[in-house]
Amino acid sequence: MSIFSISAILVGLSAFFGYINYRYLHLPHTIGLVVIALAASLSIIGFDLIEPSVQIGQRITDILRQIDFNKTLMHGMLSFMLFAGALHADFSALKTHRLTIGVMASLGTLISTFVVGVVMWFLFGLFELEVPFIWALVLGALISPTDPVAVLSLFKTVEVPDTLQAKMVGESLFNDGVGVVVFTVVVAIALAGGEDGSAMGAAEIIELFFTEAVGGAVLGLVAGYIGYRSMFGIDEPSLEVLITLALVMVTYSLALSLHMSGPIAVVVAGLFIGNRGVKYAMSEQTRDYVLTFWTLIDEILNSVLFLLIGLEVLVVAESIGHLGVALLAIPVTLVARALSVTIPIAILSHWQTFTKGAVPVLIWGGLRGGIAVALALSLPDIKYKAAILSITYGVVLFSIIVQGLTVKPLVKLMVR
Repeated sequence: MSIFSISAILVGLSAFFGYINYRYLHLPHTIGLVVIALAASLSIIGFDLIEPSVQIGQRITDILRQIDFNKTLMHGMLSFMLFAGALHADFSALKTHRLTIGVMASLGTLISTFVVGVVMWFLFGLFELEVPFIWALVLGALISPTDPVAVLSLFKTVEVPDTLQAKMVGESLFNDGVGVVVFTVVVAIALAGGEDGSAMGAAEIIELFFTEAVGGAVLGLVAGYIGYRSMFGIDEPSLEVLITLALVMVTYSLALSLHMSGPIAVVVAGLFIGNRGVKYAMSEQTRDYVLTFWTLIDEILNSVLFLLIGLEVLVVAESIGHLGVALLAIPVTLVARALSVTIPIAILSHWQTFTKGAVPVLIWGGLRGGIAVALALSLPDIKYKAAILSITYGVVLFSIIVQGLTVKPLVKLMVR
């Protein structure tokens, strides 16, 4: 099946399921797509159990397997969605809370990675799953960052105080990049040293982390400045939209080829254009063109991504044997999230004040999404992959559906 045909199916289903949700379920758009797609997937699995000779699930799964979820998201859709999120972010608010955002995105991600890794390693032993500690850390690294796509989608339906929103948006934009870097480093350690990771030295680890994180930020800053200067001397809306589109694609591709963090690069470039570019390099008409274009891109790709998350259960269903440990992983990740929020806030509270109810909202509103699933799918074909994938998928579904649907009443209860 051609790429166009697969794209047509995904966009068509997104529109159809979105219509059903709008008319009958009245859930937030992205959550509604996940729920309906998940229900459709489970119905297909159930039908196959009743009438195995028809094999509808197998045919649909074969189509889904033609879509490399990891490459589609991590090497395609993510760059556009991160840029759109950063472009619309309030840069002045992010700058004001930069210390909180930086500490939570870095220290918080590392805390969560180690808590999830240690506890899940212990649980793997209880379930007699021989998963080495380094691969339990890999699970912690890929599941710990909050997903900017899911979090930014959340704020389209939930109203929170501006200061708290700035912290949550900033954290999700940057801890995604940090999380991908940590994941890359831990996987490199695991593959270099076998089960104990001893073959990779501290200097190599630091160099890899520095190249990915700092290199990505510098690249994004340089690319953002080039894009800004390109638009500064012209006033042609369609051309300036094209410049921003080229900026995203070239920057992300260059970051990947240089082994730098593509997510960090496009976030920095997006913040640069959203701050200086929108203010000083665009007329009012061009500003409307650019922002409207990226809003539409964001909405369309969000819809397709959350549809895919719901449909991926057909691919993950073969790992159903790990259901028990996957269910236990949900409270583990919530406890890890709680520690990754409370410890940095306890440290920062000596210098800063936090909005009433900030801690529970930050904990419960830290959603996981498609990035975690994509990272799990990107793992090499090791014998632990099925367990890691099923656990990741279970946590992501709980996060999007349960946390996503209950965070609004929590905000009303804790903040108002």
